Amino acid sequence: MTQGALPVVSVIVVNFRGADDTVTCLRALAGLDYPRLELICVDNASGTGDAARIKAAVPGVKLVESPENLGFAGGCNLGARHATGTVLAFLNNDARPDPDWVRAAVAELSADPRVGAVASKVLDWDGTGTDFVDGGLTWFGMGYKRHAGSPLADVPATEHEVAKDVLFGTGSAMFVRSGVFTELGGFDERFFMFYEDVDLGWRMNLRGWRVRYVPESIAYHRHHGTMDAVDAPDTGRETFLLERNALAALYKNLSDETLAKVLPAALALAVRRATARGEIDATQLDLQRGVGPVETDPVAIPRTSLAGMLAIDQFVELMPSLAESRAVEQAARVRTDADLIPLLRKALEPAYPLPRYLDAHEILVKAFGIEGVFGQRRRVLVITGDAITERMAGPAIRAWNIAASLAGEHEVRLVTVNPLADPPPAPFAVSAAKRRDLAEPVEWADIVILQGHVLEMAPQLKKPDSSKIVVCDLYDPMHLELLEQGRGVPDDKRAADLIGVTKVLEAQLERGDFFLCASERQRLFWLGHLAAMGRLTPRLYDADPTTHSLLSVVPFGLSPEAPRRTGPGLRAGLPGIGETDHVVLWAGGVYSWFDPLTLVRAIDRLRERRGDVRLVFLGMKHPNPEVAEMDIGARTIRLADSLGLTGKHVFFNEQWVPYGERQNWLLDADCGVTTHYEHVETTFAFRTRVLDYLWSGLPIVTTDGDAFADLVRAEGLGVVVPAEDSEALADALEKAMYDTEFAAAARDRIAEVAQRFAWPRALEPLVEFCRDPRPAADRLPGASDLAPSDPLRGTEVVRRDLALVKEYLADGGVRELAKRVGGRVLKVARRNG
Repeated sequence: MTQGALPVVSVIVVNFRGADDTVTCLRALAGLDYPRLELICVDNASGTGDAARIKAAVPGVKLVESPENLGFAGGCNLGARHATGTVLAFLNNDARPDPDWVRAAVAELSADPRVGAVASKVLDWDGTGTDFVDGGLTWFGMGYKRHAGSPLADVPATEHEVAKDVLFGTGSAMFVRSGVFTELGGFDERFFMFYEDVDLGWRMNLRGWRVRYVPESIAYHRHHGTMDAVDAPDTGRETFLLERNALAALYKNLSDETLAKVLPAALALAVRRATARGEIDATQLDLQRGVGPVETDPVAIPRTSLAGMLAIDQFVELMPSLAESRAVEQAARVRTDADLIPLLRKALEPAYPLPRYLDAHEILVKAFGIEGVFGQRRRVLVITGDAITERMAGPAIRAWNIAASLAGEHEVRLVTVNPLADPPPAPFAVSAAKRRDLAEPVEWADIVILQGHVLEMAPQLKKPDSSKIVVCDLYDPMHLELLEQGRGVPDDKRAADLIGVTKVLEAQLERGDFFLCASERQRLFWLGHLAAMGRLTPRLYDADPTTHSLLSVVPFGLSPEAPRRTGPGLRAGLPGIGETDHVVLWAGGVYSWFDPLTLVRAIDRLRERRGDVRLVFLGMKHPNPEVAEMDIGARTIRLADSLGLTGKHVFFNEQWVPYGERQNWLLDADCGVTTHYEHVETTFAFRTRVLDYLWSGLPIVTTDGDAFADLVRAEGLGVVVPAEDSEALADALEKAMYDTEFAAAARDRIAEVAQRFAWPRALEPLVEFCRDPRPAADRLPGASDLAPSDPLRGTEVVRRDLALVKEYLADGGVRELAKRVGGRVLKVARRNG
């Protein structure tokens, strides 16, 4: 990293009656070898002359004096408002930085734009004891520092020497992107101190940011040095804040389902914690113990016990304002409670070694089913525009299998916006919805996976503040199809339709967090689209230079189970086809971008030497009534009729074969064929019917030019022929069906290659993404440039302007200069107006 690319880091130190510690801290910071450091000290109304002492001792510090004690949270927020850096660093005044404290954190933030905060490794003052190397969270909301207080030598190296994601960093030494800090509203000032760092980290994780523990970023801390100077443990004030703030963080950040179970148990446990701390006899007022002399004297309650009771009382007092914050957090979250379980470390940790408390913990965990609470399954909505029936076409088949592959790990709904919906039985919910009905399932979902035009029917997903994770399935380049499909349509309507479809795709490319395409060819095509739209930003590229985390190849798949005959096939269903005839199967619809005409002519050639050749078109009528019939089907039938082939050598199955019965037709064939014209649509197409040929072990004959032609040629799965060459096609069909040695070799290769396209394997990138879904790096809330250019000052401005004058005079003389100057004046006037 060059010095010019270093971000400005604003280090914020809060002081409250601890000037000696604060001066030591600030002087250590001033001595760091980092050239772009801004030191900010907030004096929290110490009232003891601390501010003047600090200013005199460290003249370079930006001193901010608060008129009242805002606590750690409020003091840090006040300092952040005076900061100019793109990175905010928070350091306790009783801590000192290691020489590489800043550089190590900045390196991590620069390397991965998805990291919103860096948690430093914090040791005791001598560097031999552990303060913070990992964070944990109990199910009742108390954040804790794992291994805190242990000798560093006793902590496993893997726990403190290896970088890792954490739920939160300790406020005693951490870094946050200023844009993210602002987006989240900084620390919650209602916490005053304690758990404000837990709450901030929790909220960052829920919004998709990573909080990263970086062991090279080291600070040394006198634990509780500040607190011990202003308060004593026996006052109960610290206990009060810890108890109240744990409940507040819990209430703000847990989902509705989790909170409904956890909060009652957490409140009950807080009471037991309070009574156990003071060893209070909880049965002393129980009438069942017997009636004795009337006692009305006050009962002595230790302050640490009273603190727990008062904490609950004040939590209730805060609930109206916390409810407003909760609504914001729940609307903005993109990750589930279950997603964060690994970051909680040991959620069932009781935290306090008090016998009566431990008994209550066990009772409540069991009574409220706490062990299963954080296992809430992620909600995934798959939306297709295709008909879902027994007779499904490609888009519906793909959506169905996506839903099936995710249903084992997540709660899945498959919704079609097509009026035709009569689905077969499924292990997930399937329904139809009109556009107005999509709001409910979209609101329900954590992840929305969509195809085709669906995004236009769910405009709430396109809003800038939408927090839903959106996966766009781009396996079908609709605009390229339309170039062919629109032939014959009036020119103006064809152009308008193309513009409309392109806008639909661009809206998806603008909004999506993850994209699926069908082949490496398509991947390059869509990468070009994304780059042209400005999605391949430096921020996104830095997060993943391969861009596979944004755009992955997920081909159309096939069943991992070999096809088994379940009923009659084409030989029984179509009169004129005998048991010994050699059958060529066209498995799919007949659309204008295909070339069935050359295929019919090839059959006409081949029948002269192979009288038993038969060509079957599997389905002429598309199951989706919204797909318009194309004249290529009628032209194909007319051509077959004119050559005297219909019903003798060429057969047209009018109705679409049900998806669950197609194997019977495939198993009756000897060869699978797909032919198309040479054009752009072909270049990026993914002919899903070829997968059925792979599944059923049929040697493949295909026209050159698409991704599958490359596969057939490279793997020896059949024969590839030039476009519109009926003679070559006839020879290829003869070789694939009548050359038994060639056909057997092709079948052997097909059996191996087919495994690559089995649905579970094909969908692996999507399955992995849904296990840890996050917004795309350029869509993370609060994302901003880490190291922008420095503004020009003084003579630099003059030099720049002189260079521009020379450039304008060289380009167009005085007229060009006057034009440029006038434009600049107008721009300034508009900005100031």
